[in-house]
Amino acid sequence: MNWDTAKGNWTLLKGNMKLQWGKLTDDHLSKIAGRRDQLTGKIQKSYATTKQATEETVKEFVGPHKDHGPRI
Repeated sequence: MNWDTAKGNWTLLKGNMKLQWGKLTDDHLSKIAGRRDQLTGKIQKSYATTKQATEETVKEFVGPHKDHGPRI
């Protein structure tokens, strides 16, 4: 998926993101609204990880979702 089309499918992705990153609330995900930089920043802050580790985690998350809708 690419982030341009993620906004259109954000509601569908939010559930999977909550499973992956349980510390992210519905409010967090609503405010992020498909903005990748906001997502990585919130994950970094919530899980105290480095930017590089967070980017890798998001990249790994996107992989399984490539065949299930638009690209992130």
